Amino acid sequence: MIGAMREIIQTLTVGLALGALAFPTPLGAADDGAIRLIVRGDDMGSSESSNRAHVDCYNDGVMRTVELMAVGPWFPEATRLLRENPGLDVGLHLALTSEWDTVKWRPLTTAPSLVEEGGWFFPMIWPSESYGKDRALKEQPWKLEEIERELRAQIELTRRAVPHLSHLSGHMGFAAIGEEVGGLVKRLATEYGLDIDPQEHDVQWLRWDGPKETPAEKVETFARMLESLEPGTWVFVDHPAYDGPEMRAVHHVGYEDVAVDRQGVVEAWTSAKVKEIVARRGIELMGYRDLLKEQGVRR
Repeated sequence: MIGAMREIIQTLTVGLALGALAFPTPLGAADDGAIRLIVRGDDMGSSESSNRAHVDCYNDGVMRTVELMAVGPWFPEATRLLRENPGLDVGLHLALTSEWDTVKWRPLTTAPSLVEEGGWFFPMIWPSESYGKDRALKEQPWKLEEIERELRAQIELTRRAVPHLSHLSGHMGFAAIGEEVGGLVKRLATEYGLDIDPQEHDVQWLRWDGPKETPAEKVETFARMLESLEPGTWVFVDHPAYDGPEMRAVHHVGYEDVAVDRQGVVEAWTSAKVKEIVARRGIELMGYRDLLKEQGVRR
């Protein structure tokens, strides 16, 4: 669970560096009294379990936005599923790290300043007790030109595979390693027409607020959160995946209960109780691209 919290914190960190890719400090409630909710699932393409869970959380649950990893080993299957579900809002989860100890992914380009000796991405963005400076991207002599080539390759591959791609996001907050990296991602988002800027909207972060150690606790906590949700536009981010042999074999130091943790997300987002609350309270489920429609922009 520590690892899950660390990733959420890192996701928020990138928002400080890139206002266009994450949500800003709360700006206030919507003046029409509506409750709007963006439920965003991250890391599709990283596993088969994650792929199935994302599609199910869309078709049978409350998730409407997914973040796809072009470097993930299950990217080909993920893109097929996304083409079959064009109503699902898709963002490219730009990635420069490979955090798990038991499964790894590599850059799409030749990028020696971004990889470990084995040729895969470094596991962490920031130094930690468990992995040290030698395995943290922030502490490496990374080259901006290699980062740009790699990010462009991820964008272009994903645009070809998923024509309805709408926006970009950053995995584990990598854009905060330097102002020039944050500026690069902003520039690429604009260049490729994937710059959905939530700073133009009253958008607020929604985070777990209660017990969440088991799937049952996650269902109850998420339901209670939705019951108390006030008018405004909110975003909730987590990582759905099914508990099974594949996910039980995935872990890194400090985050060993991955399968149970992510199964809980699936159960919370597909819960009959949660869906009843959404319907009864008239909560509008939306994706990032719907922010453009509110603004009167068409792509």
